[in-house]
Amino acid sequence: MKNLNRLAGSTIAVAGLLAIVTASVARAEATYQVLKTTQTMGTGGVDYVYADNDARRLYVPRGNQILTFDLDTLAPGGSITNARAHGVAVDPKSGHGFCSSSPVVMWDTKTLETIKTINVEGRPDGISYEPLTERIYVFSHSAPNATVIDAKDGSIVGTIDLGGAPEQAQSDGQGHLYVDLEDQDSIAVVDVNTLKVTTHYSLAGKGGGPGGLGLDAKNHILFAMCHEPAVCVILSADDGKILDTLPIGTGTDDGGFNPATSEAFSSQGDGTLTIIQEKSPTSFAVEQTVTTKSRAKTCTLDTKNNRIILITVERVPAAGTSATAAVAGQAGNGQPGQPGQAGQPGGRRGGGRNNGPGLLDILVVGRP
Repeated sequence: MKNLNRLAGSTIAVAGLLAIVTASVARAEATYQVLKTTQTMGTGGVDYVYADNDARRLYVPRGNQILTFDLDTLAPGGSITNARAHGVAVDPKSGHGFCSSSPVVMWDTKTLETIKTINVEGRPDGISYEPLTERIYVFSHSAPNATVIDAKDGSIVGTIDLGGAPEQAQSDGQGHLYVDLEDQDSIAVVDVNTLKVTTHYSLAGKGGGPGGLGLDAKNHILFAMCHEPAVCVILSADDGKILDTLPIGTGTDDGGFNPATSEAFSSQGDGTLTIIQEKSPTSFAVEQTVTTKSRAKTCTLDTKNNRIILITVERVPAAGTSATAAVAGQAGNGQPGQPGQAGQPGGRRGGGRNNGPGLLDILVVGRP
């Protein structure tokens, strides 16, 4: 009988150990990783990447055109020509796409045919779709900071002085648009009905040069991804109260929030993607740092598959130039029309225009 008890005890212990091992393996399998990569030869620099989740299309402005890919397979799907742009935004209701270029190009998202071009002032950089008013916001580091366009017909509704240089924006769908101002270390709050800035939320020295922005619209929480220091400043969208700061990688230029997983994310030029878990509206933690690729500092969210897509460009060395020298001479994905800044591989808005041939890398990060 004693032997039977010992055997039973041993069986239970082994079963418990197996359960622990199984749980550990399950947790390891559930971590984020690069699931897929593709490479496409071409020319020109890249900046922002954009997922049209309704139409299942991925947009990548590169050089003098906007490339499109199937969001599920990453197969090439045509292009919009004569559009030297930084970013893309789509109104799913009207089926109209827009890019931050001068002039702004407006197209039919089904045919990719250009509908019209829209003359705007400033230097178009970032771009965002605001769903409540069905308007497109084109952002510029010089005045006017924001040009607002009616997505239905492409008419200009107005312009806004944001009080600083805008990078990324997030709408709560309830009348507020939050815009991070890189040179002011703050977030402008815009009333989308009146097109007025109602207040600014200071980052209070906790972080500087916000490049990416995420928003948990349900719990009214903002995630400002900053350069100096490299942190995510988490604050209330209601009053700007700072809730926490967490470390991220170096050279952030984009970020977001996935309401399906309660996770914020930030892509960095140092070849990392930081995942932040919102445990509760008052508790946050860095969940994982995913290794991606150098200069893959802009990203977008595939909401259907809960996957994050990043882009970067790998240059092809010119004849007689070593690969080491080619890499040293580039600073990042690049802004169309701006020179590189050697020695700053993950820096702000990292330059690095590529006029020669290079491989466009598309990376898909998610849980297997």
